[in-house]
Amino acid sequence: MSIPEAKFKIDVREGIVELEGKENFVDKHLDKFEEIFKSAIKETMAQGFEYNTTDVSALPQRDIEKSFDMSRSEFTKMHNNTKHTIKQRIPLIPVDLMANEKKIALREFYSDKRPVNHYEKTAVFVYYITKLNKQIEVKYGEILSCYEEVDEKKPSITDIIKNSIRYKGWLEWGSDKFTTRLTISGENFVKFDLPKQKRSQLNEQQPTTLLLPHN
Repeated sequence: MSIPEAKFKIDVREGIVELEGKENFVDKHLDKFEEIFKSAIKETMAQGFEYNTTDVSALPQRDIEKSFDMSRSEFTKMHNNTKHTIKQRIPLIPVDLMANEKKIALREFYSDKRPVNHYEKTAVFVYYITKLNKQIEVKYGEILSCYEEVDEKKPSITDIIKNSIRYKGWLEWGSDKFTTRLTISGENFVKFDLPKQKRSQLNEQQPTTLLLPHN
């Protein structure tokens, strides 16, 4: 009796888990493997690996990825060009965002800085947690809690942080996965360049010195 060909793949870099094969095979084994997939996804959040085989009953040693970027985990059933997805997102992590005798609330700080895009917003949130809460590193889930606190739509936070590190230079990778740190450039941007309207006004108010030629 021949074993039906199928493929079980976990792509950590894209955050996708797939079971692919003939429709009757996928439907028959979907429920059985769904829990396995979910458990594997949770493990990849801490380790990260990509596994690809034509025999779903064989589970060889995992190939651990050195670099790992995963904002969400997706379970996908594929047959006849049809996909069904279950998503698991990075959870919010509680963080102190309220005012006390030593600091203002995040809402007030956010209102003062008036960031206009997700890169600026994330920099503001990391600055607040780093400078006002005195944390060295900031977890992605804590940044999402900041979005929740100021009632803003949440982005794909891993993409925002990755691009901010690569193109803006305001953040850098933390020591653990799903953590980040504020750079000197990011600190200066939030401290001196925001809000942009205020910065523009200050530039316009700079005195102009006119040098007259001597007779």
